[in-house]
Amino acid sequence: MQAAEHNALASPHAQPAAKILEHLRVSLQLGLSGQEAGQRLAAHGPNTIAAPRRVSLLVILIHQVVSPVVYLLAAAAALSLYFGELIEGAAIASVLALNTLIGFTTELQAARSIEGLRALGSHPARVRRSGRITTVPAEDLVPGDIVLVDAGDRISADLRLIEASNLWVDESTLTGESMPVEKSVDAVAIGAKVGDRTSMLFKGTIASRGSGVGIVIATGLGTELGRISHLVEEADPERSPLEKGLAKLSGQLIGAVILLVVVIAAIGLANGKDLRLMIQASIALAVAAIPEGLPVVATLTLARGMRRMARKNALIERLPAVETLGATTVILTDKTGTLTENRMTVRRIVLHSGLKESEADRGAGEFDESVGIDERPERRKLLEIAALCNDATLGERDGESSGDPMELALLRAAAGAGVSRGELKRELPQVRKHAFDTRTRMMATVHREIDGHLFAVKGAPEAVLEHATQILTGSGEATMDAAAREKLHDWIQRLGGQGLRVIACAFKNGPDSNADPYHDLVFVGLIGLEAPPREDVPGAIRDARQAGIRIVMVTGDHGVTARSIARAVGIGDRIAHGGVTEQVGSDAVPFTADIFARVDPAEKLDLVRAYQAKGEVVAMTGDGVNDAPALRQADIGVAMGKRGTDIAREAAAMILLDDAFSTIVEAIREGRVIFANIRRCAAYLLSCNLSEVLVVGVAVMLTLPLPILPLQILYLNLITDVFPAFALAMGEGAEDVMRRPPRNPSEPILGAHQWRTIVAQSTVLTAGTFVAAVLANFWSIDEGAMVTVTFLTLAFAQLWHAFNMADRRSNPARNEVTRNPWAWAALLLCSMLLILPTYISPVAGVLRLVPPNATMWAIILSSSLAPLFVLQLARMLLRPRSDA
Repeated sequence: MQAAEHNALASPHAQPAAKILEHLRVSLQLGLSGQEAGQRLAAHGPNTIAAPRRVSLLVILIHQVVSPVVYLLAAAAALSLYFGELIEGAAIASVLALNTLIGFTTELQAARSIEGLRALGSHPARVRRSGRITTVPAEDLVPGDIVLVDAGDRISADLRLIEASNLWVDESTLTGESMPVEKSVDAVAIGAKVGDRTSMLFKGTIASRGSGVGIVIATGLGTELGRISHLVEEADPERSPLEKGLAKLSGQLIGAVILLVVVIAAIGLANGKDLRLMIQASIALAVAAIPEGLPVVATLTLARGMRRMARKNALIERLPAVETLGATTVILTDKTGTLTENRMTVRRIVLHSGLKESEADRGAGEFDESVGIDERPERRKLLEIAALCNDATLGERDGESSGDPMELALLRAAAGAGVSRGELKRELPQVRKHAFDTRTRMMATVHREIDGHLFAVKGAPEAVLEHATQILTGSGEATMDAAAREKLHDWIQRLGGQGLRVIACAFKNGPDSNADPYHDLVFVGLIGLEAPPREDVPGAIRDARQAGIRIVMVTGDHGVTARSIARAVGIGDRIAHGGVTEQVGSDAVPFTADIFARVDPAEKLDLVRAYQAKGEVVAMTGDGVNDAPALRQADIGVAMGKRGTDIAREAAAMILLDDAFSTIVEAIREGRVIFANIRRCAAYLLSCNLSEVLVVGVAVMLTLPLPILPLQILYLNLITDVFPAFALAMGEGAEDVMRRPPRNPSEPILGAHQWRTIVAQSTVLTAGTFVAAVLANFWSIDEGAMVTVTFLTLAFAQLWHAFNMADRRSNPARNEVTRNPWAWAALLLCSMLLILPTYISPVAGVLRLVPPNATMWAIILSSSLAPLFVLQLARMLLRPRSDA
C-alpha cells in the first residue's frame, strides 16, 4: 500500500467514507476485481490473527533423536560394531531407525492435526467483487473489499461503514460492554476511543440487528483485535506434567542402567569372565533395560486421544493438554450457550386476565409454542405486536435464522400460536421504524392500516408501563387504573424473581405516522423469556460430581437469573457477586460459592489464579477477547467454537465445536483414560524390560550361560515394545473411570505402588524363565535349544503379561484389557512373529534359534503361562475389599 493510502487509513473513523473509497481505489458499486483482490492478498497476507506456525519436518525428526535413550542405544550399537558384532550392531541401529520412523510419523500426524485447528477461525463473508455479490472465506478479505453485513453476521475484518440501516453491533467481545452499539456512517472525532467509533465495525464483533455495507480498512494483525492479541502473544507453554514425568522417568532409567551395567560388569570381571563377554552382556543389559517404545506410545496415545475428542466436538490445540484434562478438579463455566441453549424461549405470558386469576390459571400460565392458535384477542394481539416490532428473521431451517436471540424467540412463539409474520407484514406494511434507544428503553415500528397507522411497541416493562394509559382486555380497551399498575409491577417482580427476562408489548392507532410512538399507549401484556438449560447439562454435571470435580458458574448476568439456571442444572444456589479482584487481594474469595454473578470478564483471571493458588487444577470456559488472559492462565482454557472470538481460541488449549458443557466432561473422561493408558503402557514395558535385565543379570552373577542373547532381546523388544504396548494404548478405559476422584497433578507416572508392582511382576516373569531353563536341563536339552526355550518362554510370558495390566479393581475376566480387541489382535500377531522365525532357517540362524520340538513347546507353554496364573491369583487375593 502506498504511503498516502497508509496515512489516510490511520484514523478511518474520522474521515468521510468517500475519502476512504478514493484512497483504496475501489468503487462502491463494483468492488474489487478478482485479480486486484488476489494481488492485495499477496501483498497483505491472509486475514488471520496469527499465522500458523508450521512445524518443519526437520524439527520433528530432530525431536525423535534428541533423547538420552537414543544416545545409550547408539553407544551400544557402536560398541557392537567395534567388537565385530556386525549383526547385533546393525540390529540395534535398525531398531533405532524403526522407532524413529514410528515416532516421526506419529508426531507429524499430531502436529498437522493441531495446525488444522486454525481453520476454526474461518468465517464466510459476503463481498461485492466485479459488481457481483459473492461469498469468500474471511481469510481472503483484503483492504478495499466491499463487505455486506446483516444481523447475525460475524464481522471478519475492520470496516469503515459506508451504508447503515438501523445497524446495531454487539462489541462485548472487544470492549466488554454488554449492550449493543448503534452504528452510523458519520465520521467521529479523531481521538474517539474504540467503543465510541460508531462509524467502524471491528473484527470479531457481531451484528445484532439491522444491515450495512462497509469497506475493509485493516485485516489480520492490523485490526483492533489483532492489536489486542499481542497481550496474549502465543508463547511456548510450559511442559505438561506428563512431559515432565516422561523426561524424569527416562533420566532415572538411564542412571539405573549405567549403574547396573557397571556393577554386573565388575562382578563378572572379578569372577574371571572374559572382557568381550562382559561387554556383550553389558550391551544386552542396556538394550533390555530401555523401553524404546515408551515415548512413541505416549505420543500415539495423546494423538489418538486428540482425534477421539475431535469426533466428540472437542478440538485440542496443544497435545499435552489431552492428558492434563484428566487432573481437572474445578470447572469455571460461563452460562449462556454452555449451560444453556444458545437461544431464548418464551416461558410466561401475562395478560389482563392474569391480573385477576391465580398464577396457575391460563391468564398467566406457562407458554407452550405447540398449543396452536389461541383465539383470545388480547393474547393474539400480544404475539402480533411481538412479531411486528421485531428486527430478526426466522428461517425455515436451523442455521437460516438471524437476529437478536430474544427477538427470534418472540417470532418462534408467534409462529407456534399461528401468527404469521409474513402475512402480518403484507396486511400491515411497515412505513417507519424507531430503533431501540437506551434512553427510552423501547423500540417501535409503524405500519399502514386501511384507516390510519398502527404503532407496535415493545421494551422494558417499566418503561412501557409508564407510557401506557389503557390496557387491553378480553372485551376491548380499558383505562389503566392504579390497581392494574400495581399488579403489573408485582408480576414484573415475580417473573424477574424466576430468572426470566421480561419485556412488555403495547400499541396505539393514529392517522399520522410521524407521531410520537410512545405517547398514550394501550398496554397488551408481559412476556417472560429465558435461555433454557441444555438437556444434556444436568447429566454431565452429575457425572462431573461423581468424578470429584467441582462446577462453579461464573457469569456477568444478574444473580437471580444465574441462580435460576444453576438450580435447574444441579450446580447449586450459593451465590457470590462481583468484586472478585478485591476479594482475591484480601484472601477472602468465597470458594464455597456455586455461582459468581455480575463478574466482569477481566475478573475471571483473578478467579482462575485464586483457585490455582488453592491447589486446584482449573478448566475455564470463555468466548470473548477479555477472556483470553484467563483462558491462557487456566490449566485448561476452553474456548467456544461457535460464538468464540479468534483471540479466545488462540489463547485456549481446547475448543468446543458445539459450545456444550457435556463435551468438557467427555474430554475430561478421555484425559483420564489417556493417563491410565500411558501409565499402563509404561508399567507393562518396564516390567517386561526389567524381567530381561534380571534374566541376564542373574545369569551373569551366577556365572551361567546367557539365557537370552542381545540380538534376541532386540527382536523381543521390537515386538513387545511396539504391538502389545500400542494395543494397551488403544484401550477404552475402565468403566468406573468417572467415578474416581481426580488424580493429583504432581503424581508421577509411576509412583511407589507402581514400582513395587513392576518389580514383583518382573521377578515372577524372570522366575518363569529360569524354571524353563531348569526343566530344559532336566530333559537334557542341549545348550542351543535351551536358549530357544528360555527366549520363547520369556517372550510368551510377556505377551500373556498384557492381561495383568488391567486395573486391580476391575473384573479379572471382563476389564479394559479383555474388552480391547486390539489386545487380542496384538497377541495373535506377536505369537506368529515369535513362532515363524524358529522355522525359517535364515532368520533362525541370525537369531540363533532352533525349531522347538513337542517337549520344548510343552516347557515353553507351561513355564510362560505360570507367571500369568500366579500374578492373577495374587491380584485376586490383594484386591481391595471395597472393590470386591
